[in-house]
Amino acid sequence: MRQVAIARHGGPEALELQEAPDPVPGPGEVRIRVRASGVNFADVLARMGLYPDAPPPPTVVGYEVAGEVDAVGADVEGIQAGDRVFALTRFGGYAEAAVVASRQVLPIPEGKDFVQAAALPVNYLTAFLMIDRFAAVRPGDRILIHGAGGGVGLAALQLAKALGAETFGTASAEKHERLRALGLDHAIDYRSRDFEAEIRDLTQGRGVDVVLDPIGGESAKKSYRSLAPLGRLFLYGLSASSAGGKKRSLATAAKALAQTPIYHPIKLMNDNKGVFGINLGHLWGESAKMREMLDELVRRWSSGAIDPHIDSTFPLEEAGKAHDRLQERHNFGKVVLTV
Repeated sequence: MRQVAIARHGGPEALELQEAPDPVPGPGEVRIRVRASGVNFADVLARMGLYPDAPPPPTVVGYEVAGEVDAVGADVEGIQAGDRVFALTRFGGYAEAAVVASRQVLPIPEGKDFVQAAALPVNYLTAFLMIDRFAAVRPGDRILIHGAGGGVGLAALQLAKALGAETFGTASAEKHERLRALGLDHAIDYRSRDFEAEIRDLTQGRGVDVVLDPIGGESAKKSYRSLAPLGRLFLYGLSASSAGGKKRSLATAAKALAQTPIYHPIKLMNDNKGVFGINLGHLWGESAKMREMLDELVRRWSSGAIDPHIDSTFPLEEAGKAHDRLQERHNFGKVVLTV
């Protein structure tokens, strides 16, 4: 089979197309002949050497795939060869075949395609955890979504609108019209306007109830200050660590870490605010809860309540161009590799 590996830490050129033997499923596992694989910013950080959970090079990344089952290990029930499925993967998704635990495999609903299926697990599960589970968003809540035009951002926008929230989103100006068409109430151009000041103006100084922040660094401080009393801040990334370019800059990463605040319990109590951290890569031990939430998301997808928005697709061998698309923040929705 063909696979794309991070041969060394660096820019997109560090991704290399390789030949490898097909993986063999063990007990409780299935092999998926991959047709589409989701691309996430964690993959970009892993390539740059800024994602501590990724194995050292050479390694194959990729957290989600969609395709057809072509081999089933022992002790697997309810899944057979030929089934159209999608799955969360613990790396290994940038390949023509992937072996995953059967509990992580879900059927693709009738009428849905592989590309959309590969776009659903990471983005929607991340957004669902924040909005539905931890934040417990209610009608009328105000939510600030950073990177509203990205994969998680659009997923969060759909979930928040369904719950009756008033939505605020940061994005470059060229994305604003499309975001408003999808229901965003207040679009903020982070390049020309300080979002903290804009939130203060738009809410008459009160602030918002929920902030979703994948940036970290100085943004995390401003996001916390943008919360109203009883507000909840969600940190689910540190993209500020890669702001120095497409190759790792230890100075940029160190600056982002140094600027990310530490929240003292006494201050949180006195402010009546909460700060949450989300990292799907550390939830592999919670497979039953993850499966329950994914099943709910599939039901919503089947009914049309959610609809993964695809920005672009790239063939497997052009994974570097897919990373470029994400890192330059030109994408509107999900970037997917196709096989």
